[in-house]
Parts: sequence; structure tokens; C-alpha cells
Amino acid sequence: MTERIAIRTCPLCEAGCGLEITVRDETVARIRGDMNDVFSKGYICPKGSTLKQLHEDPDRLRQPMVKRNGTHVAVTWDEAWAEVDRGLSAVIATHGRESIGTYLGNPGAHNLSAMTFNRVLLTAIGSRQRFSASSVDQVPKQVSAGFMFGTAVSVPVPDLDRTDMLLMLGANPYASNGSLATAPDWPGRLEAIRARGGRIIVVDPRRSRTAESADEWLPIRPGTDALLLAAMVQAVFAAGRADIGAHLAGHVNGMEEVKVALAQFTPEAVERVVGIDAATIRRIALELCAAERAAVYGRIGTTTVSFGTTASWLVDVLNTVTGNLDIVGGAMFPLPVAASPTTRGKKGIGKGFKTGRGKTRVRGFPEALGEYPAALMAEEITTPGNGQIRAMVVVGGNPVLSTPNSSQLDAALDSLDFMVSVDIYLNETSRHADVILPAPSHLYRSHYDLALLNFGLRSVANYSPPVFDLPAGTPDEWEILAKLAAVAQGLGADADPATVDEVTIRSLIESTVRDETCVIAGRNADDIYDALSGSDNGSLRGPDRMLDLFLRIGPFGDGFGVRPDGVTLKKLKQHPHGLDFGALIPRVPEVLRTPSGKIELAPPELLGDVPRLAASLNGDPDAMLLVGRRHLRSNNSWMHNIRVLVKGKPRCTLQIHPDDAARLGVTEGAPVRVTSRVGSVVAPAEITDAIRPRVVSLPHGWGHDVQGTKQSVAHEHAGVNSNVLTDHEAIDPLSGNAVLNAIPVSVAATVATA
Repeated sequence: MTERIAIRTCPLCEAGCGLEITVRDETVARIRGDMNDVFSKGYICPKGSTLKQLHEDPDRLRQPMVKRNGTHVAVTWDEAWAEVDRGLSAVIATHGRESIGTYLGNPGAHNLSAMTFNRVLLTAIGSRQRFSASSVDQVPKQVSAGFMFGTAVSVPVPDLDRTDMLLMLGANPYASNGSLATAPDWPGRLEAIRARGGRIIVVDPRRSRTAESADEWLPIRPGTDALLLAAMVQAVFAAGRADIGAHLAGHVNGMEEVKVALAQFTPEAVERVVGIDAATIRRIALELCAAERAAVYGRIGTTTVSFGTTASWLVDVLNTVTGNLDIVGGAMFPLPVAASPTTRGKKGIGKGFKTGRGKTRVRGFPEALGEYPAALMAEEITTPGNGQIRAMVVVGGNPVLSTPNSSQLDAALDSLDFMVSVDIYLNETSRHADVILPAPSHLYRSHYDLALLNFGLRSVANYSPPVFDLPAGTPDEWEILAKLAAVAQGLGADADPATVDEVTIRSLIESTVRDETCVIAGRNADDIYDALSGSDNGSLRGPDRMLDLFLRIGPFGDGFGVRPDGVTLKKLKQHPHGLDFGALIPRVPEVLRTPSGKIELAPPELLGDVPRLAASLNGDPDAMLLVGRRHLRSNNSWMHNIRVLVKGKPRCTLQIHPDDAARLGVTEGAPVRVTSRVGSVVAPAEITDAIRPRVVSLPHGWGHDVQGTKQSVAHEHAGVNSNVLTDHEAIDPLSGNAVLNAIPVSVAATVATA
């Protein structure tokens, strides 16, 4: 028997926990937390230990699938590529490139291959019809940060390890870990705040696991976070306590404009709608001012609502006017080890951020972050006319379960001329595909959190080599994406992905040496190429070679010899438990990339949404509203085929307050019908006082009862799809984000059917 230990970072969520994987006879024997990991120090959640089950899952696709006579059958890679070439070429020849839509799923954010080659694929397809999971998740925060600070990754994160007071809105990190604030063991970090005498306040319609552990729970009416935040900002100004701090003096525009715009949102004006009394609102606002170090953090409950971008903006306005932006223990800007938009370019000034560089064909909705709202995919597929989507390329996504009005999208995908999915499962979305190209298991791939460490609570870097060699004849995921790009470009089914890789790395190097602000500006591009690709560097290819470039030109990189002790991929390989370059540091003004070189506290785009926010003060506080929820053992829809994660008490229940249950005649466990403008589902009732009255909750990512899939465990625990209820017409106008929370619904007891 042979035994070895493999060290890698968990790729299943944003926490980035280190794993110690025991391999016996080339089989995973055990997975536990890596006690020596510089960031996680042994912490893992239940999902991390299930990489073995995911790797060995008999339902995970290992061969390409082609749909023949309505049924998916396994084929060779050559057969699959021939079918992809035939299908895409026919659509392009008949309808043009704008007739191809793309959807990129959430797992791509945790995937080095996707982070380096998805852009290559999109460019090769050449269509503006781009959609992704971003617009059912975090894009409002990135849009508001872009307008305020200059780039879409200029997102301040709470300095958890040094703060004295944390105000969290719409976040439940005990269940979902941190998000857009990357760190392992959020629960431990939160508990440490209280252990050192700090305070935690949670704003959430539900008394979540996080709220239970906090000092104070504020059960807000769903969708009203922006009103609450506006009232807190107003209270700070009204008390004469607005103070950005000496460190930001001369670096902030718009203080007076914000004060004037938000003057109408007094705590008394908003308390009826938000469901929190004026005295509490005012008290907490002034406590943020009085605390030596405080931070405000908003997450998915603040972004997946009608005022997602406005709420995200007001989080950072509140951090700023209370003197807590860019200070130790406040809301700070991460310093990622790999080069990023906040470290590249001229320090302290830039082109700024824009949206609306294109509009959707049907509704004229503006672009944000290079893509259109996922909620509008269906109408772009089904509405006839020039530019109608006739083919879809879906990479690692399951939008039939994760985007609004799922029934509408499900039917729309069925009408396509051609569809290809890159996916490890035959699921609710990929069942529509003419061709499914299966990516290899996570344990066959290298890993580095290229995207998520842009939001890290420390400057850390962890690289993971593959645990196992790829089986003979199995392409790496980056090769699948590169070849798909080549086929889309018209290079045929026999195109070599290595050619795409070479063109891509050459292009990256050329643009880098032309950047006069870069550490390798003016260097010979061939020399840089040789340093990246030569035998001295292990003859790197694909994502690893691109990663090496980004590391070496980053703030801690070796600069290809400029800083001999700096980071390279080779150095990371010598430190399998990672390298830690320290806690967050103040970064204003160098982090800014706005045209003015200042923090724009009052961007015109955000001020323009204030009248709509004011109109929401007339909302009905008695309306029944639906919100989602997460669970520690779930990851959207794609971890539900792991039996150890879904076993036990059913989790896809409708949480309802006892007062509402009594009023509606609902009993524990009985079926309840929930109906919205666009759909209706039936789920078993879970009566609990951990949710405020007039609010009900269904978890996200379920509904595995459709035919034509191959996820046997998920099918046994099907649940219902909450996105049958979400409305494709309810969209945050500033970012295009879907409204997945605060959905108006009616609720009624129903009779169980056999």
C-alpha cells in the first residue's frame, strides 16, 4: 500500500479553506482541515470533506454526452467536438454571432481554468449576449464600488480580525461563510469579536444562525435595507457626527450632496416600512460613530433586492461618514497578491467605471460588467427578430434553478436551435443541451482563487497542484474551454487548444510590457515568455502560466528579477500551506481608480435612484413577502447529489411565523401553496418564530424533480424550486441584478395529494 498527503485549497465556496487529503493507493482515504494553512489553520466546513464523494460520484459525467432522438448518450471526445462544430457553425452561418448567448455559472468564480479561459471563450464567440450568475448575486456591490472607487473589484471588506463593532445586513456567514469578503472560519472570527469585548448586530428578516450568535438582531422588513441605511446616514449628519477622518481629508467628493439627498430619510420617516423603530435606528448609527473601530457589511440580502445597488452604495457611505472607511478595524480595501485592477495601472487615478455600453435587444436594459441581466435571457431567446438568441453556451451553470421565473427559461431553452453545456452533471439545465462537455473532477485540476482573493481579509496566496493525474484521453478543463473557443472561431473540430493558449499568453505579455505603470514595462516580450514557459519554470502551460504572470507582476511579485525574493508560482509550490503577507493596510489614495482620483461619495447614477427610494416609503408593511435562505451543507444547486450533505431532516421547507400559520390555518409539516405573479409551488410548512411575521422563506437551489436528468441523490431529495416564484420583470435598474428576495406572494394551506 502506498500513502501520500496532498495539500490543496477547497474550491467549493469563497472561504478558501486549506485541506489535507490522505491518498492511499491513488484513492482518497481522508480529507481534513490543513492545520498548517496560513489562512484557515485547520478550519473546514462540512462541504470541504466531501470532495472525495464528488470525485467518486457515479453520476458525475466522465464522457461527453450528445442528445440523439431526445436522449443523451455517451460519445467520444472526437464525436462531441464534431457535433459542437456542426451546431455552432450552422447557427453562426445562418443567424450571425450575435445569435449565440452565453451563461457562466457560479462555480467558475472558484475555478482557475474558468477565470483564465472564460474570457478567451467569450471573445472567440464574439457576441454581446453574455449572462452570468453575477446578476443573481453580487453585481450590485461591484457596480456601486465601481462608481465610488473606480473598479468593479474595489470592494471594501470588514476587517473582522481587528474591529470592535460589526453591523451586518443580509448576511449569514455561519451558513454560507463570507462572501465578497474572503476568509476561512467566519464563525470563529465573529466569535473573536465578541470575546475581545466587541459587538455584532445582525439585520435580517430571519433569526439566522448568525443572528442567534449576535449581540442584537434587528428583524427588518425584506427589501428595505436601503431605507434603513439612508436613515442611519441621515441620523449621523443630523447629529453633527459626520466625520470621514483625517486620513481621508482631501480624498472624498460629495459629502454635502449626500447630506442633502438623504435628508428626507429620517429614522421616523422609515420606521413604519422597515419595521425597526426610529430610536433603535438612531442609536446604532451613533454607536458606529462612537466605536473606536467599526465596520458595516452587507451581503446577498442587500443585493438581491430591488434597491440592491443603492443599498450597496449606502453601506459604504455609512462606513465613510462614520469615519470607518480605510482604517484598521473598519472597512478596508484588500491587497491581492496576484495583479488585479486595484493594483495595476496608475496609482490613485484611472478611467473610472461605466455601465450601459450596450443594451438588451428586447427591453433595452443596459449592460453592467460586460453582461446583461440573467433574468432577461428567456425573452432574448423567445422574442423573434434580428439578434434573437438561437444557441446557448453554458459553462458550469444551472440557470433553470438559479434565475428568475425558471419555468419560462426552461421552456425557452427547449426552443433553441443548438446548445452546449460544459458541466459535470446532467442537470436541470444541461438536459437541454445538444452536447455536454464534462470538466474533470476538481482533484484533477490545479487551483488558485484568482477572483476571490481580490476580496481577501488578508493578503494571502495558496496554490494547489492537481491531486491526481488526468486519466488518459481526458482533457483538462482549460483545454475544453480553449478548444470550444477555437471551434467558435471557425477553426474546426480538430483545432488544437495549445494554439489558443499560446496566442492568449503572448497577447497578455504584449499588453503588460506596453503598460508603462507595470514593473516589467518596456521589457522584451520574448524574454518574459521564456521566463514563464521555459524548462527552468517547469514548462508551464494554460492557467498555471497565466497565474505565474499575474503573481510576478503583482504587488508582492518578483517582477521577473526586479525583486528577487518576490512571489512566483515556483515559490508558491515550495510553500504548499500558502504564504501570508499580512493583514489589511490603509490604501487610499493609491487604491482609487476614479477619474478625479477621489472617492465619489455621491455618484450621479446613485443619486439618481434616490427619488425611487423615497417612493418606496409608501410600501405596504403588511404585504406577505418571500425571502430565500442558505444552509451550511448546500452550495446553490450543485452539491445536492452528495448524500452526506443532503441526508437528515428535509431542508426545503417553507418557514412561516406562528402568527401567520394560525391566521392561515397552516399546521407543522402540512403542504402550503405559495403563489407569486409568475408561478406557484407547494412546500411543507416549518412553523418558527425565527422569522418575522408577514415573511416566509424557501431555500435556494432546489427543485430536482424534473425528468431527463442524472442526479439520483438530488432526485430523491428534490424539494421545490423557489425561482418558479421570482419575477423576471423585477430587476434592480442600476445593475440588472435579479430580485430574488422580498417577492410579493400569497400563502394558503392546501390539501396533501397522494
